[in-house]
Amino acid sequence: MGQRQRYRKRADQPVAAVRLELETEGFYFRKWGAEQYCKQGDWLVNNNGETYTVDGDVFARTYLKVGAGQYVKITPIWAEVADEAGSIVTKEGKSNYQAGDYLVSNNRDGSDAYCISADKFNAMYEPDP
Repeated sequence: MGQRQRYRKRADQPVAAVRLELETEGFYFRKWGAEQYCKQGDWLVNNNGETYTVDGDVFARTYLKVGAGQYVKITPIWAEVADEAGSIVTKEGKSNYQAGDYLVSNNRDGSDAYCISADKFNAMYEPDP
């Protein structure tokens, strides 16, 4: 793996999101080559056409509402380029990645992780010195 570096989501990259505030046991779905789980209180996010879920506590800590159903990520992330294909455990399940994809974490220690293709990562994030 490359060295983990700090990045910030570009300010012009809001997401559309709605909180799953229904009485539910949650639901399973397939994304990123594996089964994912969404529970009551999580957020259903549309990020430039890609739909996924975010843990409720993580969303509350990392996003700011900027309009009706529009949010921007306000906290930095740490990321490194994957040298080879593999998988990563997320709060929602497991995600598969390819060599050259970014392994991203909401925390400096690498926890609360997910993966993003290089093209999408470069469009959404910029270095945060």
